[in-house]
Order: sequence, then structure tokens, then C-alpha cells
Amino acid sequence: MEPVVVHTGNTAVLPRVNVDTDQIIPKQFLKRVERTGFGQYLFFDWRFLEDGSDNPDFELNQPQAEAASILIADHNFGSGSSREHAPWALQDYGIRVIIAPSFADIFYSNCFKNGILPIRLAEEKVYKLMENGKDSKYEVTVDLPNQTIKDNNGFEETFEIDSYYKEMLINGWDEISITLRYKDKIDQYEEKMKV
Repeated sequence: MEPVVVHTGNTAVLPRVNVDTDQIIPKQFLKRVERTGFGQYLFFDWRFLEDGSDNPDFELNQPQAEAASILIADHNFGSGSSREHAPWALQDYGIRVIIAPSFADIFYSNCFKNGILPIRLAEEKVYKLMENGKDSKYEVTVDLPNQTIKDNNGFEETFEIDSYYKEMLINGWDEISITLRYKDKIDQYEEKMKV
């Protein structure tokens, strides 16, 4: 995985509560076997009109959300089914950080496992970020080692994160990478167990 250490990026504001994984990546697009290519289907039913053209009313289609790599969302983001395709679609679209007051638990852990930093932040702080980014381009810097979020207008806030997940993201490790760090010991054990 690509590490997340200090990330500065444009924001996209999605002020909708209970965004579930079927809205993030609808079920009809889950036929792919690789992890890539899902970004084109992200928020498909919201992003596009029936004729396939962009929905001009959808938040991520607004000019200020262009090339966003930080998503600012509302309560209970990623609810619904446990499909790992949801973080795959977000990452493939270019999202590296999601800031919200709360996340569904399985979605939250799936983000870390796929190189996305989900940040839980107090509701009033999230709404301040939403306000700052709703009408114009708005860049934010997320510093994972120092656990801070800053903008160029004086906003600065700290966030909590489990040390295990923090180490995973900073080093760009997924769970397989972590296991492979012990390859020598695994090999020694297997050699010892041979009959």
C-alpha cells in the first residue's frame, strides 16, 4: 500500500448521514475480481443521471470538489454491508482521507486495511470543515505522525487513532505485509516441523 504520512489535498464535502456501502459502490459493479477500476462507479446512482451524464446537483460533481483526495462526510459513513469494495472504490477515485463524526465499524477498519485514513472528529469540527469547503476549493493538511488536521485559515485540530493502524498507514503495510515481516521466523518454524 502507499503510505499515508502527511497528506495535503483538496476536499469534497458530502453532507449526508448514513451513507451506506451500496451507495458508495452499488452492487451491480461488484463483479470485478481485482481491486482497481471501481472509482468510475463510486456513488454511481448519485453522480450520474439516467442518460449517463454527470448529475450537476451531486456534491462531488461540483467544481470545488475537483481532484479531491479528502472527503468530509457526515455521521455513520460506510454503514450497511461489509463489502470491502467500498474503500476500493474510494481509493481508486483518489480519496486518501475521510473525515466524519462517525463511521460504521467494519467500513472503518476496512479503510485502514486498504490505505485510507478515516478520521473521527467531533461533529462541530466536521461541520466547520464542511462550511469552509462547501462553496470553493478548500485544501487541508493531515499530519498522521502528529495526528493533526490544519488549513491555511487557522483551523487546527488533533485526532485520535489506534497506534496499530497508525503504524500500518505510515509504513504502507497491509495485513499481509505485517505477516511477511516475520517470514524468517515462519520459515524456521516450518523447517523445524518437517518430518
